[in-house]
Amino acid sequence: MRIHRVVTAAAASAAVGALGLAVAAPVQAAEYSSALKVKGIQYDAPGRDSNKCSGGNTKNEYLAIKNYSKTSKVNLKGYVVKDAAGNKFTFKNSHTLEPGDYVYLRGGKGTDSDAKNVVYRQNCNFMWNNDKDTIYLYKPGGSRADVHSYTKAANDKDGNGYITYHG
Repeated sequence: MRIHRVVTAAAASAAVGALGLAVAAPVQAAEYSSALKVKGIQYDAPGRDSNKCSGGNTKNEYLAIKNYSKTSKVNLKGYVVKDAAGNKFTFKNSHTLEPGDYVYLRGGKGTDSDAKNVVYRQNCNFMWNNDKDTIYLYKPGGSRADVHSYTKAANDKDGNGYITYHG
């Protein structure tokens, strides 16, 4: 006869604390209670980086954000995207994502489109670093919805400048 023991997270944490051990979790280990999550990022726009508003390639750098809920719509108005350096973008207009829907937050200037699932930052500077960065997604009230850190060497094995997170 085998005896199965169930150890709760609280009990495990108490045991670690009693032993005086500290456990550091990576930034992206936390799962947040948000339907919106970062699906992926094109952090390095194809071609030579050029942040010129006319003829540059900042539009080719984007963050894909997806509504992973199976039943609820999510309005992006008030959501904030930031990087490690504090550069940020706030969704100022209503843009509703149906369950399973996504939006591309692109650099550069352009016309936002619900039909094409695109919102432009209206800024021709690159937001994401090509070597490493951290992506923060905040809910309108300020609580964290999702976060991911990346390095080109560790997370972009095929070297195409794109990393998938929540698929």
